[in-house]
Amino acid sequence: MEPHVRVYLDDQLEPIIDQELPSDASLDTSTLEDGHHRLTIRAVGENGREGVEIIPFQVRNGPGITVSGLTAHSTRRGKVQFKINAFSADDPFDPRRAESHSSIPIWVWVLCLFVLSWTVWYAARMWDVPAEFAHTPTFSSQPSGPHSPSH
Repeated sequence: MEPHVRVYLDDQLEPIIDQELPSDASLDTSTLEDGHHRLTIRAVGENGREGVEIIPFQVRNGPGITVSGLTAHSTRRGKVQFKINAFSADDPFDPRRAESHSSIPIWVWVLCLFVLSWTVWYAARMWDVPAEFAHTPTFSSQPSGPHSPSH
């Protein structure tokens, strides 16, 4: 028996590929609906035994969709407002649709607050001169030396 492979798409009874091994194969996803699909690959070796490999995959030929204000598996009550945007690489460039508008995540606010707090602390420490350097020319409030203005 010649080694061969049969490839089935989703739950179809007829294979989309039926070839001898080794084999190159291709699948045109533009003919498939967007969503989850599955390839079942059945190969028969020289010994006549069959091996099976199942490969789930997702097709997304349509536009990408973003939703802001509502997440998967969230629990909501009452009126829920959210924003929807859809775009694809095939669409003409429109700056108003280039990015999806959404609120700034809390972790970004926390990070900004941390950086701002550290900056204020660091600037305040710059004015706190250690005692051993307080009377050096660098930190002294009274200029001295050959470059000081004469009275």
